[in-house]
Amino acid sequence: MSSRARIGIVVGAVVVLVVAFIVASGGGDDDDDKTAASTTQQTTATATPAAPAETTGATTPAPAETTSTATEPAEPEIPVVTVKDAKPVGGIQKIKFTKGDTIEFKVVSDTTDEIHFHGYDIGQDVKAGGSTTFKTKATIEGRFIVELEDHEQQIAEVEVDPS
Repeated sequence: MSSRARIGIVVGAVVVLVVAFIVASGGGDDDDDKTAASTTQQTTATATPAAPAETTGATTPAPAETTSTATEPAEPEIPVVTVKDAKPVGGIQKIKFTKGDTIEFKVVSDTTDEIHFHGYDIGQDVKAGGSTTFKTKATIEGRFIVELEDHEQQIAEVEVDPS
């Protein structure tokens, strides 16, 4: 391979790396950081094989460093049953879980009463304007009533499906 061909390959690789750096530093037209990072990663991957440092003995600049912000998955939202005037807002709430998982839900109430989670036989008091959270391992399959014990009013149905 002639020295002119080698120089041409090195120059081409440098141009690709400069373009990758410009895209990574936000100099491109793309305002979406995720798209820019993705484009940079693709350009860098393309530029790496084109650098003929082994053949010519020349050194090429390191590929542009890409930065990406990994977002941690959001924790699942805890279902909330809201009680107003001793009745569930929006009707009886249906809440589903899988056996082996953790059953967790919250009751917010404007009524003082005991909240009873049948089947699992868990009762918790709630004051008017307060809340209580139920959290237990899903060990029993089936459908279970959650009610305002003193008012004898069902507010939710918890379903635990087989794993």
